[in-house]
Amino acid sequence: QVQLVESGGGLVQPGGSLRLSCVASGFTLDGYAIGWFRRVPGKEREDVSCISDNGGTIDYADSVKGRFTISRDNARNTMYLQMDRLRPEDTAVYYCNAVTVDMNKWGQGTLVTVSP
Repeated sequence: QVQLVESGGGLVQPGGSLRLSCVASGFTLDGYAIGWFRRVPGKEREDVSCISDNGGTIDYADSVKGRFTISRDNARNTMYLQMDRLRPEDTAVYYCNAVTVDMNKWGQGTLVTVSP
């Protein structure tokens, strides 16, 4: 079964850290452009970070630049989002995504809540 499964979300205090993981099964992440997105209920989906298919380009939203780090481990078929110095406004459901010319796959989402 082709799927992406996220984990690592939870409740954290402002200033804290979380690492999200996204494991691919049924296909190989190598060669896919990958990314993390987030959505707050009632708001549009926000692009958080992405890596191009060859790994040569990495982009971050201005709101997370310097605090979040995206990475991939092709040997583990997994992508990560390290989130540091978290803020209440980072609270959202986070989704991973893998895309190539003939496939666009989304994970089910993992909730991150940043609150005292």
